[in-house]
Amino acid sequence: MKDKTYDLIVIGAGSGGLGAALGMLQLGMDVLLIDRNAKSIGGECLNTGCVPSKALIHLSKQIHQAKLSETLGMDISGKPDINKIKAYIQRKQDAIKEHENIDYFKEKGLDIALGEASFSSKNSIKLNNQIFKGRNIVIATGSSPKVIDIPGNNDIPIFTNESIFKIDFIPNNFVLIGAGPVSIELGQAFSRLGSKVHIIDRGKRILKKENAKISNILKDRLVEEGIQFSFNAEVSRLEGKSAILKKSNGKNETIPVDAIFMGLGRVLNFDSLVLEKGGIKTEKGKIVLNAKLQTTNKRIFVTGDAANNLKFSHAAEMHNMLLINNFISPIKKKLDFKHFPWVTFTDPEIATFGLNENQLKKQNIKYFRLESNFREDDRAITDDYEYGYLMIFIEKKWFNLGNAKVLGGSMIAPNAGEITQELLLANIAGIKLNTFMNKIYPYPTAANIHKTLFRERLVTQIKPWMKTIIKKWYRIRT
Repeated sequence: MKDKTYDLIVIGAGSGGLGAALGMLQLGMDVLLIDRNAKSIGGECLNTGCVPSKALIHLSKQIHQAKLSETLGMDISGKPDINKIKAYIQRKQDAIKEHENIDYFKEKGLDIALGEASFSSKNSIKLNNQIFKGRNIVIATGSSPKVIDIPGNNDIPIFTNESIFKIDFIPNNFVLIGAGPVSIELGQAFSRLGSKVHIIDRGKRILKKENAKISNILKDRLVEEGIQFSFNAEVSRLEGKSAILKKSNGKNETIPVDAIFMGLGRVLNFDSLVLEKGGIKTEKGKIVLNAKLQTTNKRIFVTGDAANNLKFSHAAEMHNMLLINNFISPIKKKLDFKHFPWVTFTDPEIATFGLNENQLKKQNIKYFRLESNFREDDRAITDDYEYGYLMIFIEKKWFNLGNAKVLGGSMIAPNAGEITQELLLANIAGIKLNTFMNKIYPYPTAANIHKTLFRERLVTQIKPWMKTIIKKWYRIRT
C-alpha cells in the first residue's frame, strides 16, 4: 500500500466514511479507509448512537407496555435488570458488526489502515510514519458530545452518549441536561426502566427544531409518564446528591440527582488532521465548504457530522450520494435539504420532512397548511392514540387543488416515522393530491389519515354554486 496512489482515501469509518468508501469500491475504485482503531469501525451510530439507543428504547417500550397490561387485570412484578439490558444491546450490536468489521471489509476488497491520520500535503495522508496518496480524499471524522463543567460534588457520575450504554445501574434520580432528541429519547427510556427523570434546558421547550404544537403534544405525553421538565434553567452546581438549578427569573431550585446525562450537542473531530498542510481552511472551528461539500482544496471533501450541517446518520447517506455522483458524473449536484426527513424515536414518534413553515415563508413559497388531529381516525381510536396530530404544507392552488404537491410536514403518532414515508416519497417525487385520492387504503391502516386530510381540504373547494350545478345535472340525468 505504501507507494500506491488510491482513487479515494477516506478518513473515518463511521456512517459517513463507510458509505463513501464502499460506494466507490462498488464502482471499481481503489479505496483506502482509515480509522483510529478496530473498535471504532461503524462509528458513533453503531457503537454509541443509533443502534444501542434504539435497542434500549425497544426494551423500555416492552416494559412500559407490560405495566399497561395491569389495567386489564394482569399482575406485573419485578424490576429491570441493567446487566440483561446491556447484554441485549450488545447482542444487537454484535449482529450488525458481523457485516461492519475489518475482516468483512477486507474480503470485499477494501484496504484498511488503523492509526492517527494527518495531512502531509494537499493530496497525501501520513499514518504510522507512512505516506498514502489519493486522487481525492474524504474527511469523515464525525463529532463528539459536548461536555460542560459543573462545580461541586465529583461523586455524581456524568454520562454522554459515549458512556451511557456502559452504565451499570438504573439511577433513582436521573437528570438530563438538554431537551434535544437524544435527551428526550433516553429520558423516556430510563423513565420506563424506573428512573425519576428530570430534563433541564436553557430554552423554552423541547425539540426546538420541531413545530411547537407538535413538540408540546410529546411533552404532555412525557409528563403523563412522570418525567419532569425545567425550562429557562441550568444546573449551576452540585451539592451532595442534589443539583442546584439556576433559573432565568433569578430563583434557584434544588432537585435530587444520582446521575447526570449531557445532551448538549456536538463538537467536531478534526483537530489532529493538521488541515493546514492539506490546504484546508477553517472558520470558527468549522471546515470551510461549498455546496458540493468541497473544501478549499478542490480534491478534499467532507461527509457526515464533520460537514456540520445536519448531524444524522442518514444525512451522511445524502452527503455520500452527492459526493459519489460528483466524483463520476459530469453533471455536478449541490447540497439541497428541501426534502430532508428526520424522526425522533420517542413513544409516540415525531416525524418531520421537507420544508417547514419558516422556510416556506423565507423562500416566498405560497402554501396551504393542513392540520388534523386523530380524534376521529378509526385506527387511532382502536390503538389509543387519539392525541396524534398531522400537519402538512401543500402548494397553494386556488383552482384544481388536486394538482397541488406536498411541500413538507410533521406528524406525532406511534410509528410516525413509518407512516409518513409515503408523504416523504410524494414530497420528493412531486406526487399530487389527486394520486392520494385514487389510492385505496386497506381499512383501517394508519396512513389513511393522509387521504382523509387531503379529501377534507379538497371538499372545501366545492362552492355552493358548484353543488347547485352538480345537483341539477344529477337530477336531469336520473
